[in-house]
Amino acid sequence: MSLKSRLRSLSAALGVGTLVLGLAACAGGTPEPAAPEAEAPAATEEAPALATLTEGKLTIATGEPAYPPYVIDDAPESGQGFEAAVAYALAEELGFAAEDVVWVRTTFEAAIQPGPKDFDLNLQQYSITPERAENVDLSIPYYQSPQAILTVAGSAAAEATSLADLKELNIGAASGTTSFQAIEESIQPSAGALAFNNNDDAKLALETRQIDALVVDLPTAFYLIAAELTDGVLIGQLPPGAGISDEWGFVLPKDSALTEAVNAALQRLIDSGKLAEITAAWLGSDQGAPVLQ
Repeated sequence: MSLKSRLRSLSAALGVGTLVLGLAACAGGTPEPAAPEAEAPAATEEAPALATLTEGKLTIATGEPAYPPYVIDDAPESGQGFEAAVAYALAEELGFAAEDVVWVRTTFEAAIQPGPKDFDLNLQQYSITPERAENVDLSIPYYQSPQAILTVAGSAAAEATSLADLKELNIGAASGTTSFQAIEESIQPSAGALAFNNNDDAKLALETRQIDALVVDLPTAFYLIAAELTDGVLIGQLPPGAGISDEWGFVLPKDSALTEAVNAALQRLIDSGKLAEITAAWLGSDQGAPVLQ
């Protein structure tokens, strides 16, 4: 899989007028006082000043480590990977050059606990929930996660390319989840959906060939293949509407002065189609996640 070229750096610094310190000779030969130094332009409606953790910098947090396809090679500063690319696109919309983005790392749970933060923004596939919104600010969604089906090399499902190819196979998911619902509504296997207590139990069943394939949300599928499964195979995404999709948002400190600006910038990325381009580039069919029909 070829990696997409990193987003280009764009300068967003405000221009400062050149200082003129000319001296003019008067008729009597006595020089006039130097002109006062021009003041730097104040923030305007078009280019408002943003209150960030460090003046002139935008501090963005991600996990330690950060996994593909969200961050490639655990290097968010490269701009490679879905969330790294989204972060730099947002920074540009907010008026920050790429070199003014500072990356820090946090655990998933620490970032959504009450209290001071060492970041302006944090993105680690955070689902937008009312419970989290009590402790932190959450942006409008930058991604809506579909359901996906995965297997391991050599299984009966490894060569499947359609929903019809899966109907006679044993398909499992954690009981009570949207993934389990998606099996029943979208795949409708002859044996019915096979239920497990949790994703760990379902993953073990896949590894021991008790089931042919496993349904989880797409982010979990990417994670399992990258970090936990040996010879994992992502068959593809289930069609839109299969199960309930999670919406992800940026995490900001509670009552952050940046939240309104971040939401406006994200909306511009949505309206322009830029966010859709980034999503297709890193999470689309060319990344091995075609929509199954």
